[in-house]
Amino acid sequence: MIRHAKTMAVLACGAFAPAVWAADALTGEVQKQPLNVSAIAMFVAFVAFTLGITYWASKRNKSASDYYAAGGKITGFQNGLAIAGDYMSAASFLGISALVFTSGYDGLIYSIGFLVGWPIILFLIAERLRNLGKYTFADVASYRLGQKEIRTLSASGSLVVVAFYLIAQMVGAGKLIELLFGLDYHVAVVLVGILMCLYVLFGGMLATTWVQIIKAVMLLSGASFMALMVMKHVGFDFNTLFSEAIKVHAKGEAIMSPGGLVKDPISAFSLGLALMFGTAGLPHILMRFFTVGDAKEARKSVLYATGFIGYFYILTFIIGFGAILLVSTNPDFKDAAGALLGGNNMAAVHLANAVGGSVFLGFISAVAFATILAVVAGLTLAGASAVSHDLYASVWRKGKANDKDEIRVSKITTVALGVLAIGLGILFEKQNIAFMVGLAFSIAASCNFPVLLLSMYWKKLTTRGAMIGGWLGLVSAVTLMILGPTIWVQILGHEKPIYPYEYPALFSMLIAFVGIWFFSITDKSKAAEDERALFFPQFVRSQTGLGASGAVSH
Repeated sequence: MIRHAKTMAVLACGAFAPAVWAADALTGEVQKQPLNVSAIAMFVAFVAFTLGITYWASKRNKSASDYYAAGGKITGFQNGLAIAGDYMSAASFLGISALVFTSGYDGLIYSIGFLVGWPIILFLIAERLRNLGKYTFADVASYRLGQKEIRTLSASGSLVVVAFYLIAQMVGAGKLIELLFGLDYHVAVVLVGILMCLYVLFGGMLATTWVQIIKAVMLLSGASFMALMVMKHVGFDFNTLFSEAIKVHAKGEAIMSPGGLVKDPISAFSLGLALMFGTAGLPHILMRFFTVGDAKEARKSVLYATGFIGYFYILTFIIGFGAILLVSTNPDFKDAAGALLGGNNMAAVHLANAVGGSVFLGFISAVAFATILAVVAGLTLAGASAVSHDLYASVWRKGKANDKDEIRVSKITTVALGVLAIGLGILFEKQNIAFMVGLAFSIAASCNFPVLLLSMYWKKLTTRGAMIGGWLGLVSAVTLMILGPTIWVQILGHEKPIYPYEYPALFSMLIAFVGIWFFSITDKSKAAEDERALFFPQFVRSQTGLGASGAVSH
C-alpha cells in the first residue's frame, strides 16, 4: 500500500538512540559509539521511580476492582492523560515526524488517521461503555447476548491485537536498551519483559495508570520544548518555517502538496478505516474507561485525551519541518554518503541534539523507552484481563469465580504473556514488523469494533450474528494480511501477493458488518427473540448507568 514500508517498520516499533551508534557509510553496518551517560541516568531514574509507584500501588490493590480498574477512582483529567500516554507511542513521535521530514505535508495523513478515531469514541462509545461495563469491553458486547460465545470471541480478538502490538513494542524496546547499554539484544528483551511483568503483577491498573501519566507528561514536555525551539529559530513565524524548509528540501515545493505517500486510493481508504475505527476497538484503550467513577468522567477522559493527542500531533508536524531546517542541513548528523545517521526515523532525535545538546538528547532517549514501557504495561493488563475476567471467570466458571481466584489467574496470565512477549520479541528481531501495528488496528476494526458498536446500537443483533460476523472479520483480516504484499512477498518470498493491498480493513470490516447483519436478521430462534427484547432495558441502563455493575447472564 505504501512505499515507505521501512519507515512504517520503525513507526511500529518505536525508538532507537543515535547517541550511541552510527552507520558505516560503506558497509551500512551499525557500529557502537560511546554510551550516552545522561540517557542511561534518566532511564535508570525513570525505572526506579516507576517501580516505587508499583510498590505504592500494590499496597492499595485489595479487590478485583482495584486490580483491573483502579477501583474506579481515577479522575477524568488523570484518565485522559493516561489514555494519551497509552496512545502516544514513540512510534508516533519518531515515525510521523520522520514522515514529515521526508514527505512534508503528507506526514499529516498518519496524524489525522490516528486522531480521527477519538470523536467516534467520544460520541458513540465512551458513555455507554462506562455505564454498561465493569472491567472489559466484553462486558458490554455480551450484555444481552450469550456470555460464553461473545466473551470467547471478544477475548480472542483482544489477545490477537495485544500479541501483535506487543511484538512491535518489544522489538523496539529491546533495540533501544541494546543500544543505550551495549547489552545483547536477547538480554535487553528479557529485561523489558521482566519490568513489564513487575508493573502489572504487583501494581495492576493503578500503577499502569501512573506510569502512563508520567510518560505522557515527559513526552508532551519534551516535544513542546523541541517545537518551541524550532519556532524560536524562525521567529515564531510559520510562513518562514515552511518557506525555509522548501528551500533546503530535495523535493522543494512538492513537500507542501498531498499525494506523495499513498498512491493507491483503495489502500489509503483501507488504512484510514483501520486507524479510524480500530482505535475504538483497542482493548487496552477501552479498558481505561472503567477506571473512572461514572459516564461523565468517561466523557471528560475522551475530551482531555483528544486535546492532548491533537496537541501532540501538531507538535510532530512542527518537529518534522524543524528537522528539515536544522538536521538535514547539518553535516554532523550525516554519514560520508550524505545520508542521515540511523536513517530518516532518527530525524526527531537528531533534532533534540540540535536544539538541546546531549543532555536533552538523553532525555528524549529516556522518554522513548518510557513510552514503550507504558504501552506494553497497558497491553499486558488488557490481555491478562481478557483471559482472567472474560474466559476464566465468565466462561469457564460461569460468573461464579471469586476475586481472589480471578486475580490469581490474571497474574499467571501476566507471567505467560511476559514469556510470550519475550519469545516473540526474540523471534521477530530481524523481521519487518511494519505490518503488525496495521494488522492490530485492522483486527480491532474488523472484529472488536463491529460487535461492540452493534451490541449497543442495533436492536436486532443476536448472538449468532455477532459470533459468525465477528469471527469472519477476525479471520478475514488475518488471512488478507498474510496474503498481502508485506507477508506473502517480503517475508515469505513469493513473487506476487494474492491480495494486492497492504491493509485489509476495507474488506474485512465489510465482511464483518455484512455477516453480523445477515446472520442476525435471519435468526428466528427463541434465544434471538429474548436478546432483542433485552435491548430496551440495556438502552435505559446505557443512558442512565443505573445499577451498572456488569453484564447480564442468560
